[in-house]
Amino acid sequence: MQILKGYMSVAVAALVMTGGSVWPVCSKPVHAATSLDYASHPAREAIIFALQKGYMWKHSDGRFYPEKQITQGQFVSSLVAIRGVKETTPVTQLPDGHWAKTTYERAAKAGILVDVTVDPNRPLTKEETAQLVFNAWKPYRGEKKNGFTNTGALVTWGWMKPAPKGQPQFREDLPVTRGEAAEILRYLWNDKYQLELGEKYAFEFHKSLKVENGYFIGKVPQGDKLLYLNAQIFTKNNSVLGFENGQSFKVPISLIKSASFTATNRLDSSNAAVYFYTKIPNLNREKNTKQFSR
Repeated sequence: MQILKGYMSVAVAALVMTGGSVWPVCSKPVHAATSLDYASHPAREAIIFALQKGYMWKHSDGRFYPEKQITQGQFVSSLVAIRGVKETTPVTQLPDGHWAKTTYERAAKAGILVDVTVDPNRPLTKEETAQLVFNAWKPYRGEKKNGFTNTGALVTWGWMKPAPKGQPQFREDLPVTRGEAAEILRYLWNDKYQLELGEKYAFEFHKSLKVENGYFIGKVPQGDKLLYLNAQIFTKNNSVLGFENGQSFKVPISLIKSASFTATNRLDSSNAAVYFYTKIPNLNREKNTKQFSR
């Protein structure tokens, strides 16, 4: 998904409590000023994206501080914002009136704080950041594969950068800067977007299905530039009939063993939706959207 390129003004309608500081939402176009402290930063586009989408914020002095180590409270606040969590569950480690209490109670409800020591002002390491990512993303992608550390899995997925060539080996205990966090969080926002889009197409496909006069009938949605849509029908003689974006089908029930629908990211081949139909002519479906295919 492309990053928005135009100017974007956001009215100062709220103050976001994060990382022990009160950060006003930026009221100026994020591209306008050349004196921004992230204007020439390698993570500039990810920072702009985060500010536009509203899941990261500037400090009250108008600076982003991309090279400053991100705190647990700041990163948890971003995860809660991306997940859109509204419900809460008590977090007794924080006293009433604490600036981070409501955010952490939302994070706890979403499972983001599993196996995490609550400490909003704690600067995060790579492994601690990765743990929070996996906690937040478990409902979407399930468990990481066995044998991977949290950071190792994120590096494999491409969500965390490996050590540069010629540099010392990747270390889980190294700090994560706010600029690096912006890049990680952009992957999460994009993944959530594609998963929601994939679910939309999967539902459209499901609604098109019917069994009529001995035939299994349906249509694959048209799709878009981001997602490739595909339906496969597996026959009893072990052949596969494939249908893609915008194509309709009408196949005799007597030939069919099972069917599937997938929505796949055209750029990185990650799955946005995977469903199986294993009991045709019964049209009940089984969801299998989990880890990346790579």
